[in-house]
Amino acid sequence: MSDIFFKKSKVTQTTLEKNYLRLKRELIGGSILLGIVFLTGTLWFWLIEEWSLIDSVYMTMITLSTVGFGEVNPLDDRSRLFTMVLILMGIIVIGYLVNRITEAFLQGYFRESIRLRQKRNVIDKLSNHYILCGYGRTGSHVAREFAVENIPFIIIDSELDEIEKAQQQGYLVLQGDATLDEYLLLAKIENAVCIIAALSSDADNLYTVMSAKALNPNIRAIARASTEEAVKKLERAGADAVVSPYITGGKRLAAAALRPQIMDFVDGILSGGERAFYLEECLLDENNCPCIGQTLAETQLRAKSGALVVAIRRCDGRLIAGPTGDSVLEAGDSLICMGTAEQLRILNNILSPIKSKKN
Repeated sequence: MSDIFFKKSKVTQTTLEKNYLRLKRELIGGSILLGIVFLTGTLWFWLIEEWSLIDSVYMTMITLSTVGFGEVNPLDDRSRLFTMVLILMGIIVIGYLVNRITEAFLQGYFRESIRLRQKRNVIDKLSNHYILCGYGRTGSHVAREFAVENIPFIIIDSELDEIEKAQQQGYLVLQGDATLDEYLLLAKIENAVCIIAALSSDADNLYTVMSAKALNPNIRAIARASTEEAVKKLERAGADAVVSPYITGGKRLAAAALRPQIMDFVDGILSGGERAFYLEECLLDENNCPCIGQTLAETQLRAKSGALVVAIRRCDGRLIAGPTGDSVLEAGDSLICMGTAEQLRILNNILSPIKSKKN
C-alpha cells in the first residue's frame, strides 16, 4: 500500500516529496554501489591473492576507509594497481554518499520521511470519515465547513497547486486521481461514511461515484454537477445527492431577494463557526433506538434535550414538515432536528446520528 502512496502515474508530486524520493533513490544507489565495490575488493583478495576470507574482508575495509594501515600480506605490482583503483573507487563512492547524506540533513530528508510515515499512519487509522475529492473552488469551502465542525476527512486531488493550498491549511491530503480505485482504497473508502465528488469535470465525478459505490455500497455519495443532464446521470450512477452550483446558486439568489431574513436564518444554522443553532439529521435505528413505535409526544424529546424536531422523513421518502405530537416514529425514519450544540449532543445520546444512507 505504501508503494501506491509514492506512485507517480498521471500525478505531479509536491516539491518536498520529489526531493525525498530523489534523495532516497540516490542514497540507495550509492549504498548498493559501495557494497559492489566492497564485494569486488573482498573477492579479489580472497580468490586472486588466495588470502583467508577474514584477511580479505579486513584488507578491503582498511583500503576503502583509507585509515593508513599496512598491507596484511605482501602485494605484487598487479595487486597494488588493483588496490589503488579500489582506493579511488572507495573515495568517489563514499564521498558521494557523504554528499547525499549532508544534503538529506540540510533539505529535511529525514524530517520529511517521518512526516510521510506519520501521514500514512493517520490514513491507515481513518474510520467513519469523509472523503473529499477535489480541492477547487467548491471543495475548499466543503473542507472549511468540515474543519469548523471537527469532521474527520481526507482530500484527494491530483493538482499540485491545490495540494499545497490544502496542506497549508493543515488538512490531510492524498495526491492522486480520485477516479482510480487504488487511491480510493488508500483513502480507506471501506471505512468511510460519505464521499463528496467535487471535481471540476462531470465525467470525473461520475467515475468517482461509480467507483466509490462499487468499493463500498453503503457509502453516502454526494456529487457536484454542472448541467441538468449531468445531475440525471449522476443520480442513475448511484449518487445519493447531486448539487449543481448553478441551479442551487440561482435558487439562493432568488430566495435572498424575496425572503432575505429567512435566508439569513437558514445560512446561520447551516454553516459558520460561530453558530448559535445547528441542524442535525438523526436516523432511527431499529436495533438501538428506544423511541421507535412511540409518538413524538411520548418520547418527550423536546423536554429531555431541548432540541426541536423540525421534520420527519419516512423511509419511503415522504417528508412530514412540522410534525405534531401524534406523529409515530418508525424504524428507518430520519428526524431533522434543530438546537444548540449541547442540545443536539443530548439528543444524540437518545437517538443515533445518521452515518450513511441505507440501501
